[in-house]
Amino acid sequence: MAIDAGHEASHVNWLGLSGETDWGLMPRIISDDFTFITNNARDFRKLYARAPLHAGLVIILPQAAPQLQRELLMAVLEEFQPSDQLVNEVIEIAIDGDEIEISRYELPN
Repeated sequence: MAIDAGHEASHVNWLGLSGETDWGLMPRIISDDFTFITNNARDFRKLYARAPLHAGLVIILPQAAPQLQRELLMAVLEEFQPSDQLVNEVIEIAIDGDEIEISRYELPN
């Protein structure tokens, strides 16, 4: 989906990192300037709060079935262009009733 929307994208499986711990992913995320997409808000908020410089984090809330996750990700992809910079920022996307809500904030702040 991200590639089709014009973004450069990889998956942890494609990078040979399947099964890696969250903290084990962070060195690669940081060194390769990846904007990371996850539904693991609790762990990655903590990890990104410790990173002095990062290329952004996208959190899909709540944890949901894959089809809903794809719909939420598509909403983010439609909102942000490949040229948008998310340096030290987090985008969270959630559903409130029938409404999709996207919030953006700095981390660390």
